[in-house]
Amino acid sequence: MTATKELNTWIFSPKPNTKAKLRFFCFPYAGGGTSLFRDWVNGLPSDVEVCQVLLPGHDTRIKEKPFSHLITLIEAMVPGLLPYLDMPFIFYGHSMGALLCFEAARRLSRQYNLEPKHLFVSGSRAPQTPCFLKPTHHLPDNLFIDEINKRYKAIPKEILNNQEIMQLFLPVLKADFSIIETYEYTPDLPLNCSISAFGGLQDEMVNIEDIAAWQNQTSGKFTLQMIEGEHFFINHKKPEILKAISEQLVETLTI
Repeated sequence: MTATKELNTWIFSPKPNTKAKLRFFCFPYAGGGTSLFRDWVNGLPSDVEVCQVLLPGHDTRIKEKPFSHLITLIEAMVPGLLPYLDMPFIFYGHSMGALLCFEAARRLSRQYNLEPKHLFVSGSRAPQTPCFLKPTHHLPDNLFIDEINKRYKAIPKEILNNQEIMQLFLPVLKADFSIIETYEYTPDLPLNCSISAFGGLQDEMVNIEDIAAWQNQTSGKFTLQMIEGEHFFINHKKPEILKAISEQLVETLTI
């Protein structure tokens, strides 16, 4: 069943824009929430409305059970996007978010004959590229935390040292990593929309070849840009990323 905008828990628009000509959807990385993209509206063109995708278990949906498999999440999420697809739209996702927006785009194309005008992906190997990292989501909490911190250095100390927050945060993070680690790519026709891919030059988890392989997922234009930083470079190189995205949005709006 398709949700209405009024009753929709999947989308948060920090600054609704009645004059928007384009909607820009942001899909979070594992464990991430709306704070990741809260100020992106200030760095994008004025005729773009930023819409943040809210996942069960995250942010205001913290009391809901998080999804642990990508396909079931996509099946539940896509109907929640539909009320917002009444104008041209673009998807952006980082890491897990890149997989989410890619599979959401494929589902929309197959079932509803809808596609984003452009797909932005960052910090993610192309979906058809095999991952050789050992799964972590099934590990005991302490081993899971150790492994994630070793790979990504991503959990802030103030969260790690707060037992109450960790009790809320860990099940969500494990579910998100289950989404990534149990994902199985199904070959299909490439998307018609163009794709822009960003990678971190010092990212030890995803290399330039992994990023470049996104080219095989589009029959349109493909661009690749490598940026200084490790896996979570979007948190430290925001102006550079927003500049590149804004240039593409302006081009899309003039077509």
